[in-house]
Amino acid sequence: MARASPLLLIFLVLGSSFATYNLVTMIIHYGSSESVAIDGGALLLDPITEMPAHVKNRKTSKAPFHVALTATDAPYNKWQCRIMYYWYKKQKNLPGSEMGGFTRILHSGKPDNLMDEIPTVVVDPLPAGVDRGYVVLNRPWAFVQWLERTTIEEEYVLMAEPDHVFVRPLPNLAHGGHPAAFPFFYIRPDQNEKVIRKFYPEEYGPVTNVDPIGNSPVIIRKDLIAKIAPTWMNVSLKMKEDPETDKAFGWVLEMYAYAVASALHGVRHILRKDFMLQPPWDLETTNKYIIHYTYGCDYNLKGELTYGKIGEWRFDKRSHLRGPPPRNLPLPPPGVPESVVTLVKMVNEASANIPNWDTS
Repeated sequence: MARASPLLLIFLVLGSSFATYNLVTMIIHYGSSESVAIDGGALLLDPITEMPAHVKNRKTSKAPFHVALTATDAPYNKWQCRIMYYWYKKQKNLPGSEMGGFTRILHSGKPDNLMDEIPTVVVDPLPAGVDRGYVVLNRPWAFVQWLERTTIEEEYVLMAEPDHVFVRPLPNLAHGGHPAAFPFFYIRPDQNEKVIRKFYPEEYGPVTNVDPIGNSPVIIRKDLIAKIAPTWMNVSLKMKEDPETDKAFGWVLEMYAYAVASALHGVRHILRKDFMLQPPWDLETTNKYIIHYTYGCDYNLKGELTYGKIGEWRFDKRSHLRGPPPRNLPLPPPGVPESVVTLVKMVNEASANIPNWDTS
């Protein structure tokens, strides 16, 4: 079956008939008839919670992956991207790494002042007003465009975000047709079955086929993400226009959309809790690969967490919306978990070594 172009796809997504357009039809229209088993047969895989060690470790050669980072041109995104790219370069060639090339997928529609510093491909944002103020909806559309326009050497792709820091060299955690993903405790398809069934009908199988993940971090074969990305975009926009779904999922709507899109294509993920840690809740970086600093870290001077209340010592990325944090941030007081101390030290090292750090 012929593959539709992204322009035709976006027309279908944004057209007046989108609300009633059959989701399965859209998937088949873009991909091959083998991409999704209409009878549900390919979707009836046993749930994967953790790939057995003897399977994970049976690789005989390296399988490099391309790091794909979606971003805006906002100052808030820029400084995070610079830190992320600094630590990518530090870890890339160390023993144990299978990190390949790097691309910042800039979905602002125009170049910015980091083009010479970070390898970047510029793609278009969604048409004005379509994201309804939820800028993350541009992420799946950015991947659709990037995959259509760009040829990369690596067979695998890591989908990453600006607030990721590589704390150690990252191997390829995927295994063939099973991508690797981090399980998020707040992504619970089983507890949202009524809403999930609007986009993942019963004939496709149990709702447990929908993995408790988002699209990032995920290491996935590029032919699989090329099939999933248009569906992910369609489901994201369809979820956003449904008031019940929008209210139920809120700021993690696009994460649910990726999980549903993967299930519609019969793709199950290896769930790797060691893939990432999230301070201040995760206390140590031992045997973890990525620090995700999405939560604010607030402590009193006794080293006690004061989450929800601004601490006497704090590090919160949202404190720096208009520009980068200053160099040489003060370290946390004694008693603060190692994960938070390591994060601040890594931010300080990056800012100390990146030229023109104060550039917006």
